[in-house]
Amino acid sequence: MSLGAAEAAITVAEDHGGGVWREAFKRLSRNPAAIIGAVLIALFLFVAIFADWLAPYTALAPDLKQIKGPGHIPGPTAEHWLGLDDQGRDLLSRIILGARQSLLVGVVSLLFGMIGGIILGLLAGGLGGWFDTGVMRLVDMMLAVPGLLFAIGIAAMLGEGLLAVMIAIGVVNVPVFARLLRGQMLAQREADYAMAAKSLGVKRRRVILGHVFPNSLTPVIVQGTLTLATAIIEAAGLAFLGLSGADPSIPEWGRMLAESQRHLAIAPQLVIAPGLAIVLAALGFTLLGESLREALDPKYRR
Repeated sequence: MSLGAAEAAITVAEDHGGGVWREAFKRLSRNPAAIIGAVLIALFLFVAIFADWLAPYTALAPDLKQIKGPGHIPGPTAEHWLGLDDQGRDLLSRIILGARQSLLVGVVSLLFGMIGGIILGLLAGGLGGWFDTGVMRLVDMMLAVPGLLFAIGIAAMLGEGLLAVMIAIGVVNVPVFARLLRGQMLAQREADYAMAAKSLGVKRRRVILGHVFPNSLTPVIVQGTLTLATAIIEAAGLAFLGLSGADPSIPEWGRMLAESQRHLAIAPQLVIAPGLAIVLAALGFTLLGESLREALDPKYRR
């Protein structure tokens, strides 16, 4: 390979990332599923950020005056669109305030898992050898345990608490990102631009960190959008099992499901409302993630 061809290959590789993302954005803007997903995500983020102003009532302190007697749970009215819960708190306000807590747990746990997986994948794909083998065997052992069961064990070991739930979900997602990034880096190390950089005498560390690693991150980012949907569902599941350990007065969708299941026969809206919120939030991230993967994957391009 000539010097000019090598430099051209490196330049093309450096410009590839920006061009791919621009083309992906154009395809996403024409994809109805991506638009629906983006709208749902934007709606939930808006609600989570401005929950204090959007909630019509405080919905934190019980108001037992609203409860006429045992087993009486007021349904939807003109003042309370979704009705009240068994403590006399406005259900719509609790759903709105719960968006902040649920999305916070999902995003923070995703960051834990993504950062941990990127570090392991970068070291395994960059160093190779015995370190790569050791990391991959550790990843295989972690993936051998069902994700939710693994998260329950970690959360129980760390003790009840919101931080324990975040760490548990993050640890479960570490092997997913580590294996994905490591596989991408192994493929990118044999690409033309990496071979061209080596032929020019560029140091291996600079090739890995400056060229191979940045060009391997795109699938990791796409996987992050898909994993966020799973993280929200897993956080709701752990809260449903009583492992969140947070203040029960602070609304959280999974805990609301757990607290309302005994009232399913007489007040199904107490279960339907938070369950529907979880489904729609997860659906938004799933639609956007799947659309982003199709937009970036050459196999799906027409």
